[in-house]
Amino acid sequence: MDVVGQLQNPDQGWMQRYDVVKELGDCYASVGEYENARRCYEKAAWLEPDEAGPYVGTGVIELQQGHVEDAEVAFRVALRLDGHNSRAHAGLAMIAQQTGRPQQAFDYYLKSLELDSNNLTALLGLFQVSCQMGTFAQVIHYLQVYLQMHPGDSSVMFCLAALYAREGQVQRARDLLRDILALEPDRQDAKDLLEEMEHKAVQINRE
Repeated sequence: MDVVGQLQNPDQGWMQRYDVVKELGDCYASVGEYENARRCYEKAAWLEPDEAGPYVGTGVIELQQGHVEDAEVAFRVALRLDGHNSRAHAGLAMIAQQTGRPQQAFDYYLKSLELDSNNLTALLGLFQVSCQMGTFAQVIHYLQVYLQMHPGDSSVMFCLAALYAREGQVQRARDLLRDILALEPDRQDAKDLLEEMEHKAVQINRE
């Protein structure tokens, strides 16, 4: 019997466990099998109606399929069940960002990171919205916090270096870019930005 058949068979005891069904839904979602994922999330929500997880999962797959209104409903249900769910806040932030509401997106991303500073989706979303709005202090803080936990993440390092450069913190940008190039010697965007920072450093010294 296939997994979907097992979901429909009440005699399959292991499929009556919330954690198993929810994790199976996540696995299906990760490989793009959205109908099977949706079926698992519906089953999980039936097993544990007060858990936010199945609604977050449903929101994610609806958003990936371009069903923005359905995704928003699912994320809002998740937040009603668990107001401290970082992923639900991040989901609403992505919707706000896609629908041209940068301030709301910023607020939701910030709340998501306040709840879970390790949420990379929220962190990169906050970086994008901050660049759009020209507001950098808070995203710099969360980038720094994230790098304390993941010191070798060169993508986040580059985001932070770019913000240092934009804020005129030339030496900090240079140091971080050199660290990136020690990890990835052929990374061209880091080379280009480092060259720009070296020129700025020379100009500052002349002044």
